[in-house]
Amino acid sequence: MQNRISSFPPIIDDNSKVLILGSIPGVKSLEKQQYYGHPQNKFWKIIFELFHEEFTEDYDEKINILNKNHIALWDVIDSCERKGSLDSEIKNEEANQIEELLEKHPNITAIFCNGGKSYKNLQKLLGKNFRIPIYLLPSTSPLHTISFERKFEDWKKILDYIK
Repeated sequence: MQNRISSFPPIIDDNSKVLILGSIPGVKSLEKQQYYGHPQNKFWKIIFELFHEEFTEDYDEKINILNKNHIALWDVIDSCERKGSLDSEIKNEEANQIEELLEKHPNITAIFCNGGKSYKNLQKLLGKNFRIPIYLLPSTSPLHTISFERKFEDWKKILDYIK
């Protein structure tokens, strides 16, 4: 029997305009109890660069940057069994209540999926023609080996929805 792991609560408020969804936290993130806690994951570097903020390791400050820029953060998967951190090792997954979250936060006008697993799962959950746009962004994981510059260019799409 593998360990069952669970995602974190969503980071969201009434001013959130964009929802970024990962799959489920990896081992390092679970150890730190922080979204995107692996030091090689580029998520926070991208977020800070998008908003011309000076990078910090302070997790509370990272959350403040998201809130200040109207970005909500959650995972598509609520819980699953998984060895290690690979999405390909995910088994027996249970979905988060994404649609319920969106109903409670009607200001969200777009969803951005951090990588293929969250995108595929979300499409299964909400359908391909959901009422708000859903975008697939390149994973910020160190395992997704395209350059930081290419990832950053794609992630700039978020800015169109938070102005």
